[in-house]
Amino acid sequence: MIEAPLAAAQLAARWQALCDDQTFEDVAGKIELTEWGEILMSPVGKTHGLAAMWIGETLRKALGGHTMTEVGVATAIGIRAPDVAWCSDVYLRAHPEETPLSSAPELCIEIVSATNALPKLREKAVAYVNAGATEAWLVYPETRRVEMYGRQGPMTATAFDVEITSLFP
Repeated sequence: MIEAPLAAAQLAARWQALCDDQTFEDVAGKIELTEWGEILMSPVGKTHGLAAMWIGETLRKALGGHTMTEVGVATAIGIRAPDVAWCSDVYLRAHPEETPLSSAPELCIEIVSATNALPKLREKAVAYVNAGATEAWLVYPETRRVEMYGRQGPMTATAFDVEITSLFP
């Protein structure tokens, strides 16, 4: 019985065990851990997958650097996996083969779908920023809009040199 949220080292050990467990190797979705060590699984459909790849390619072309999908990030609410993350060369060199990443990449993005609980996505966005991200975005493909969060809270514009409309095909 777990009576308190797990320490960062305990969560990291559980995450590493999940990554090493071949049972989870071909799961068609994303896996996360809550701060209590509970496994969260989210299936990923075609539309979501296409949006993630488009956003990743767009960010890489606009900003250089590197994009990742569904990489584990240690946050105050557990090990969470942004749908898309962008990082600079500096960040990548500072985090060689960490599992999970000990701090969030500079930009973490969640793609909103009809089955998501919006308060939970907003909680994740804030958690990414609190874990070191410069910004976290919620991207709404259906309405072609982006909700942005930074260290001061909700934002009306991004500091990244990206044309927001280019995130949508």
